Amino acid sequence: MKGHEYKIFEIGLFKKEGENSYLEIYDEFLDGIDGLTKNSKILIFLWFNRSDNEDKRTILKVHPRGNINNPIRGVFSTRSPMRPNPIALYTVNIEKISGNKIYIEEIDAFSETPIIDIKNYSKELDL
Repeated sequence: MKGHEYKIFEIGLFKKEGENSYLEIYDEFLDGIDGLTKNSKILIFLWFNRSDNEDKRTILKVHPRGNINNPIRGVFSTRSPMRPNPIALYTVNIEKISGNKIYIEEIDAFSETPIIDIKNYSKELDL
């Protein structure tokens, strides 16, 4: 593949326990959550590690939502986990923050999925 190679570090893990979904932030990144508050929106970036292998990174066309009845399309026009870099993006509300855990509404990621970044949501920037 062409392009440069970059290093991405996970900052924590997305976890599900029963009815609870939360971001568990590693201690060395806890200062980074200062300013986040309950009932605010954030963007979370996850690394879909279960979809990360050389073969899956070469898949550039898929049936959206894995449904063969949907016409095949390029991955950049879908939310498929199959892509050159298996990065997932979610916009979520913070339900509460407790220590190193940011509780969020439910998302469709697997528990133990690595978090690679969190950004605050901005109405002006994230239309």
